[in-house]
Amino acid sequence: MINLSKYRYLKYPLFGSLYFSEGLGFSLQIVIIPIYLVDVGYSLAMATFIAGLTSIPWLIKFVWGGIADYFILFGRKRLILIGGFIAIIGLIIVAFIDPELSLIPFVSLLIISRIGTAFFDVSADAWAIEISQVNERGKINAAIIAGTFSGMATGSSLFGLIANNFGYSYVFLSAALLVFLIILFPIFVKDERIVKKRQKIRNLLVGEFKKKTTQLVSIFAPVFAVNSGILMFIAPLYMKTALDLDIAQIGLIAAIFPMTKVAGAFLGGVTSDIWGRKSILFIFMSITALFSVMMIFADTWQILAIVYGIIGFLHGGAFSAFTAMLMDVTNPKVAATQYSILTSLANFGEMTSGGMSGTFVAMLGFSRVFLYSAWALGPGLLILYFIKLKAHIRKG
Repeated sequence: MINLSKYRYLKYPLFGSLYFSEGLGFSLQIVIIPIYLVDVGYSLAMATFIAGLTSIPWLIKFVWGGIADYFILFGRKRLILIGGFIAIIGLIIVAFIDPELSLIPFVSLLIISRIGTAFFDVSADAWAIEISQVNERGKINAAIIAGTFSGMATGSSLFGLIANNFGYSYVFLSAALLVFLIILFPIFVKDERIVKKRQKIRNLLVGEFKKKTTQLVSIFAPVFAVNSGILMFIAPLYMKTALDLDIAQIGLIAAIFPMTKVAGAFLGGVTSDIWGRKSILFIFMSITALFSVMMIFADTWQILAIVYGIIGFLHGGAFSAFTAMLMDVTNPKVAATQYSILTSLANFGEMTSGGMSGTFVAMLGFSRVFLYSAWALGPGLLILYFIKLKAHIRKG
């Protein structure tokens, strides 16, 4: 068994690979499923709405976090494996369901698969918080974000090609196989448990959320994620409806976004350990607002690829600093629950804005929605100004 306290550098590839598998799932949700539904005859608004429904498990991550903390004595690794296998089984079954004929079973199985991934996610988050020091969290979140968006890039391009050449059923089967291979890694890692007895979760959580810093971070989280949610959902649909690209072309261009996010994640994570979370967030969010407006002028695939790629880089940097900040304000004794509540709030902002983006486009057009996605960053910057972190950061 690999002892991470002895080989500390291995935690970065461990979490990078685990979150790579999550990224594969996000590429299905954000790129493949909406295009699949449009291809079989559903409207743009309905396609984004259904894709948004599959994000419900991520909006209630605190439920899975509570379960993970309740069973903390089982160890985080075992819970990661349970969540991973639920996701795999859901993907295998959904491969054999036609959404044109059986939409409700199709969506239900997707949601079950996403529940597995969400449970996997909260357990992995808690494990990362338990074994990391404050001065490592920017870097460990860089590995997490890089892994997630490398998975999204791989999934967007690979699954787009598979769908175009073999059909969508093979996409879901391929995703299940890849996730299975990846989640074998934790089996060989020693799970050192920091908690020896069951915690009184409710009392600890109440105390944490009475803190002003935690309250402000809770308000900031959903507002911060709105811009990302809108752009991630409507950009692939913009490629299809405005630029008239096919699924393989869309997959390849959409892959640019998470690929550049990986580079941004490393820069944002490392620099946030040096200069602080807030400074890096201010820089990356401000520049993101400018380039979100530039999406209005992306009327060719070449311009779109450049602007979209830059936005991906900026989102990656901001998200590394953001998730490191969430870890800083999280109590390791209730890590799965508290961190999942905070990330659920961010997911709420991201997924609800993304799920409604198709309706916004139908009402307002792509250009106005791109503009409003930039404006959405303004309130986030204002809230960030009032967040005080130094006195609140926990020493590892």
